[in-house]
Amino acid sequence: MRRSFAPWADPTERPLIRFENVTKRFGDAVAVDRLSLDIFEREFFCLLGPSGCGKTTLMRMLAGFEQPSEGSITLADRDLAGVPPYRRPVNMMFQSYALFPHMNVERNIGFGLRQDGLPRAEIAARVDEMLRLVQLERLAKRYPSQLSGGQCQRVALARALAKRPKLLLLDEPLGALDKKLREETQFELMDLQHALGMTFVVVTHDQEEAMTMADRIAVMDHGRIVQVATPGEIYEQPKTRFIAEFVGDVNILEGRVRGQQDGLWQVESSSAHGPLTVDDADEVLQNGQAIAIAVRPEKMVIHRGEPPPDALNVLRGEVWDIGYLGDWTVYRIKLPSGAIVRVTRANRSRFVDNPIDWDEQVHVTFAPDAAVILAE
Repeated sequence: MRRSFAPWADPTERPLIRFENVTKRFGDAVAVDRLSLDIFEREFFCLLGPSGCGKTTLMRMLAGFEQPSEGSITLADRDLAGVPPYRRPVNMMFQSYALFPHMNVERNIGFGLRQDGLPRAEIAARVDEMLRLVQLERLAKRYPSQLSGGQCQRVALARALAKRPKLLLLDEPLGALDKKLREETQFELMDLQHALGMTFVVVTHDQEEAMTMADRIAVMDHGRIVQVATPGEIYEQPKTRFIAEFVGDVNILEGRVRGQQDGLWQVESSSAHGPLTVDDADEVLQNGQAIAIAVRPEKMVIHRGEPPPDALNVLRGEVWDIGYLGDWTVYRIKLPSGAIVRVTRANRSRFVDNPIDWDEQVHVTFAPDAAVILAE
């Protein structure tokens, strides 16, 4: 179902949220720079980028805590200019969770409903529904100080969902959780969003978190959006060197174009033994043009001896470091040029006889279609 969900690919679909040429300045500093973006109903959308890239400022403008210096923001075709936060059909879940310490779980969840003046019976029914949804029925009478970090996160989520907003904004929602709980909660959020049919917009600097949860990701840098695409497209077809290096691990090989042969680009590189052969038909290049070639570590193959005679894209080097991660082993190979490439290999068996060791001379290869050309 998630795989078939792609309203952004339908030109007749109206976006739920539209940013049009939005700029936000704080004095002389430009936090968001002429940004345009569409987000669709029922989408799990992620704003991803390093600290200071403008992603939280963009979310705060959508929530109404900041106003654009220029441009417009619309929600369900309604211009949000001048609409205060409490008048917007939006709820925001903060990184700190911001739970009231003097209220127990059920009163925290029902706080916004009481502020809206809903009848007691409706508040009680809605709170019970939220408690079941986040599986905290047994903890309804506990206070935040008596809860774990993961439980506090669930309370904050239930409180945000209780008012049934059209849109839920999550600012680094899993940052306070440990690694294992964070991974479990990612899937819980996905299941919850799908079950409720709501639109989620999450801000994070964690690439793995964004790749796991989002239908689409907007990668931001210096107040601008560099690329908007699905997680698979972001990872496999990064548009710029910044995206290739920011999202996941990557090896960057520098070189110059020598031309084409049989429809494949030939690239001269000091890192390789012979020309590199790259299958990236989308690129239009000129002979002599300086380029960078991005290859993910899992798409490189390490050879203890000589590679097969028909192998393309052969690199030679010395094993500089080895990192055992349980399911994967990471090899850092130092090339004669001084560059270091990372190669990952799945540990498919429990024991390996005579494993590759430090200081060994090895060869590394990759297929022509494993590389992406990034024009300099």
